[in-house]
Amino acid sequence: MRIGILETGRSREALHAAHGSYIDMFRRLFAEQAPEITFEVFAVLDDQFPASVDACDGWLITGSRHGVYEGLPWMLRLQEFLRQAVAAERPVVGICFGHQILAEALGGKVRKSEKGWGIAVHQYQVDDPRPWMGEAAPPTDFRLNAMHQDQVQELPPSAQVLASSDFCPHAALCYPSADGTRDIALSFQAHPEFTPAYERDLIHVLSGSAIPAEQASAAEQAVARGDLQPEQQRVAGWIVGFLRQA
Repeated sequence: MRIGILETGRSREALHAAHGSYIDMFRRLFAEQAPEITFEVFAVLDDQFPASVDACDGWLITGSRHGVYEGLPWMLRLQEFLRQAVAAERPVVGICFGHQILAEALGGKVRKSEKGWGIAVHQYQVDDPRPWMGEAAPPTDFRLNAMHQDQVQELPPSAQVLASSDFCPHAALCYPSADGTRDIALSFQAHPEFTPAYERDLIHVLSGSAIPAEQASAAEQAVARGDLQPEQQRVAGWIVGFLRQA
């Protein structure tokens, strides 16, 4: 299976040596669950787009420090590409910014949340379990590292809420095929690719600038203590299950 990574952002330079790029993080995330997956990277933030939605078996949209509402030319082009991919029923996975721009492309609305920053490990309730999650019993919740201010505030008409929390009501979304027999798009607001070490270091870098220092300090300490552990491989398994059924 060949997955095209639509690169919409890059990790902080100060963290690159220790943690690698977002692309590196995704490669590591899926190596254990699906070694048969290969990746091709398209730097869409530099206006480097695939020739068509059929160039790969499926697509993954990364996170970004940008906001969807900025409406930059490459974002508008990406939204059109995503509409075409969904119409052609090519599997699409969106993470953080990817979650948001997919929703915006399909008729939803993204804005900064009045709740402020969501950082460190968040727990989400699974509202609508899917067979491709591959668990013996329907999952009820999961945990992932979060790093966002923006949220999907209005759902696209075709979206179904897979998971939610009080902080983030639209934490994970599914988009079914036209005939309703399978899911063709999946997105998460949180980051399955972010390790605790990366999350801790990113919070530290953003403390006092993007993120209020007091909130950042408390979150950094919670991550360092391991108060909650993100379930990276569990969610990676769900994504692989989704891709295989799609």
